[in-house]
Amino acid sequence: MINFLRNERRYMLLAVGYFTRLPIPVFGDFHPDDLNRSAKYFPLVGIFVGLIGAGAFALASKVLPSSVAVLVSMAMTIYITGAFHEDGLADSADGLGGGWDTERILAIMQDSRLGTYGAIALFLAMFTKYQLLNALPAYFLPFVLVIGHAFSRLCAFLVMADLDYVRESGKAKPLATKVKAPGLLVAVLFGVAPIPLLYWNFSPVLLNVTDWLLLAACCLTPVVFVWVWWRNKIKRWLGGYTGDCLGAMQQVTELAFYLGLLVWAQQL
Repeated sequence: MINFLRNERRYMLLAVGYFTRLPIPVFGDFHPDDLNRSAKYFPLVGIFVGLIGAGAFALASKVLPSSVAVLVSMAMTIYITGAFHEDGLADSADGLGGGWDTERILAIMQDSRLGTYGAIALFLAMFTKYQLLNALPAYFLPFVLVIGHAFSRLCAFLVMADLDYVRESGKAKPLATKVKAPGLLVAVLFGVAPIPLLYWNFSPVLLNVTDWLLLAACCLTPVVFVWVWWRNKIKRWLGGYTGDCLGAMQQVTELAFYLGLLVWAQQL
């Protein structure tokens, strides 16, 4: 049991080190297979990133306007992750926007230069996130950030569980493996664990089951729609996923979650 817990701690730290710039211990006996086992902690990393973004917003909002605090929070999460997922969104947009077959799309995705489609996608994603977060009530924004970052990373993980990796090498290759049931369960638990924070914030206005169902429908419908759309798109054009596709999935489902929550909040 002790060895099991020690190994799981190791996998968790590897996930943190892989997906963020947060410092972790150096493992002298590292093996690439360890990253396979760390993938299930992808949503947990989202909780950490969300907490950092929430903390940055909470501190900045004490001395700055809420709109500026949102920018500080966004900048902090981008810095902590090294723009890992934003880079995936830009590369995916360039590849799928400029490519006409699988080989060409993958070649464009590997190009380190930023193209027109990628630049537009990045601008729209950042601008949309800023607008959505500013439109949400500031008092529960820190909780929303934790939920959004965790849940969107679960959405990316589910792509790994559903599709095959299509490159012989790449930044997601060490993670590319068929997800087993225990790993999927761990990812789902961490991905949905922050959701009760919604109850903490909204319980005064959620008076019955119908209110709860409306909240769930508003939050989940855009996420499910975007997940299915992006999953089918990369399946059609690539036959599976790449690391860039996972980053793009995280970005678009995070935006979809904020959008759905805003639709619900407008009814209050």
